[in-house]
Amino acid sequence: MCASAKYNTRGPALIPRMKTKHRIYYITLFSIVLLGLIATGIFQFWPHSIESSNDWTIEKRSVHDVPVVKLPADSPIPERGDLSCRMHTCFDVYRCGFNPKNKIKVYIYSLKKYVDEYGTSVSNTISREYNELLTAISDSEFYTDDVNRACLFVPSIDVLNQNALRIKETAQALAQLSRWDRGTNHLLFNMLPGGPPDYNTALDVPRDRALLAGGGFSTWTYRQGYDVSIPVYSPLSAEVDLPDRGPGPRRYFILSSQMSLHPEYRSELEALQTENGESVLILDKCTNLSDGVPAVRKRCHKNQVFDYPQVLQESTFCVVLRGARLGQAVLSDVLQAGCVPVIIADSYILPFSEVLDWKRASVVIPEEKMPEMYSILQSVPQRQIEEMQRQARWFWEAYFRSMKAIALATLQIINDRIYPYAAISYEDWNDPPAVKWSSVSNPLFLPLIPPQSQGFTAIVLTYDRVESLFRVITEVSKVPSLSKLLVVWNNQNKNPPEESLWPKIRVPLKVVRTAENKLSNRFFPYDEIETEAVLAIDDDIIMLTSDELQFGYEVWREFPDRLVGYPGRLHLWDHEMNKWKYESEWTNEVSMVLTGAAFYHKYFNYLYTYKMPGDIKNWVDAHMNCEDIAMNFLVANVTGKSVIKVTPRKKFKCPECTAIDGLSLDQTHMVERSECINKFASVFGTMPLKVVEHRADPVLYKDDFPEKLKSFPNIGSL
Repeated sequence: MCASAKYNTRGPALIPRMKTKHRIYYITLFSIVLLGLIATGIFQFWPHSIESSNDWTIEKRSVHDVPVVKLPADSPIPERGDLSCRMHTCFDVYRCGFNPKNKIKVYIYSLKKYVDEYGTSVSNTISREYNELLTAISDSEFYTDDVNRACLFVPSIDVLNQNALRIKETAQALAQLSRWDRGTNHLLFNMLPGGPPDYNTALDVPRDRALLAGGGFSTWTYRQGYDVSIPVYSPLSAEVDLPDRGPGPRRYFILSSQMSLHPEYRSELEALQTENGESVLILDKCTNLSDGVPAVRKRCHKNQVFDYPQVLQESTFCVVLRGARLGQAVLSDVLQAGCVPVIIADSYILPFSEVLDWKRASVVIPEEKMPEMYSILQSVPQRQIEEMQRQARWFWEAYFRSMKAIALATLQIINDRIYPYAAISYEDWNDPPAVKWSSVSNPLFLPLIPPQSQGFTAIVLTYDRVESLFRVITEVSKVPSLSKLLVVWNNQNKNPPEESLWPKIRVPLKVVRTAENKLSNRFFPYDEIETEAVLAIDDDIIMLTSDELQFGYEVWREFPDRLVGYPGRLHLWDHEMNKWKYESEWTNEVSMVLTGAAFYHKYFNYLYTYKMPGDIKNWVDAHMNCEDIAMNFLVANVTGKSVIKVTPRKKFKCPECTAIDGLSLDQTHMVERSECINKFASVFGTMPLKVVEHRADPVLYKDDFPEKLKSFPNIGSL
């Protein structure tokens, strides 16, 4: 107790007492430092920009109240457009840097008025279309008002229409931009290039390395993978509301609505009309309209007047011919009407052709084959025409209908080049919403989660062919990469054999009993499947060797988003019956592999069970047929890719099976499978199957080498 008192008395004396004036000094110094750190943090993280006062917004600044920039006569002029430019040579990708959202940042220069040394304006005021385009960019997730964060720069100098430009002075104005640097990472939008008499197919303004989003490129002026081909915007898109008429037959077969065509083209069209009568309608400019009637909204044939663009909805095919310029606004009008464009413009680079599959929405005919146009179009099947009508309307709605749609599609294409690993897929660019499915993606781009087990899981669907089933199990168990074998017992009236009777194999064998006898049970996403790869195999496929199965698995590992299988089949268009036909004859072409022996990603089991469109799954179970065709449709529609047939074997008949045993030996089987293809194509709204002449075989399998040098020596020939 005393010791404690002694310690407490002496303890404070061990620390010198700080003088009052020193304490105040240090407290003041500490407060200043603390306030400085707080102020620095606020400045660092508060949204700000070095040049934020110069951001582009038409609302903040009137075009009549913008700064005036005088261009001396000797102002520098950029070099002509460099035709050798590509993204890896003329574009500085390091400006874009890493972005967690994988989005480029686009900066729009502030609006300025450029005048020459005499005070004359270099160009007219900004057009309504360019104003809409810049507004769309500034409202998008691509926009930034911080010039230092920008990956791409868009001038507020309107070069959409070359007719309104002074070429030299416009080039001088571009060179005055603060970040021009020979046009590196600058994007110019131009829809009407060239001028009389030659009408160049690209903007004549010298632009050095700048990217050009142009509306009239030819193969001679388009820099593949650098420039972006865009549509020529049609003002009628905003003025006229054409309701979607939907696919189907129309009053006219071919219609031409363009005015001021070259006399040679018009004479060929008129000859086509004379030869084919009322199914062809050739329209021209009206010369007898009343005062006040806008000529642009009318077309005439002889004395008959038609409303434009409404008349386009009355035709199956609409001709889009080149004029003085390759790019024509009529293409947009035709797509809006749901009319299939017949594009006759040699060397024309179609809008957004880098990502859009124009074969799905148009017919391209060489100019020299104009006289054969009618017969060429007659050869297109009606079902394909309806798909093209639907696709044409979708292209307009997604990419043509407004300057906003055109601007955002252009930026997305450039974005996909810079961040290719996050690029939009072919399906997202080309599939209408009716075809797209929510939560569906190619398994190749799934999160890279390691599987629970390596190798593959073999799934054998069986009913009561026990002897054949046991032979299949024995053969499949010899495959080195087999991880597990799952038997789907589809017979509710008979119990599976006792455990002691099953073959003894080196991997786990699991028997799953189903509640109903359905073919779709083979594609259920069972919890027992712990591998990425699945081998679906029938209980009568006893002829495949372990080498053939192992090789098939090795091929699947290289193409995990494909169906990789052994029995190949083909779909054909029957011109006499005007519908699709199933073909099982041996040919060099395949478009399907039967899932009686095929590898695929287990993700497709989930899609088949829960995301199959329409009533396909129920239809398959009711008819006890075509589950393999349905899976082929599913995979092809999701991936846009063909199947891969492996090994040369073609015979897959079970030697011991009788007609009573096998579904595929029924007399009505082939007829019903043709009906399956037509049914599925109707539900999917398209024909996703891809026909290929391709087969994967092991190296050296036919060569005269010692067997020990071959990785897969036991490969069947037929």
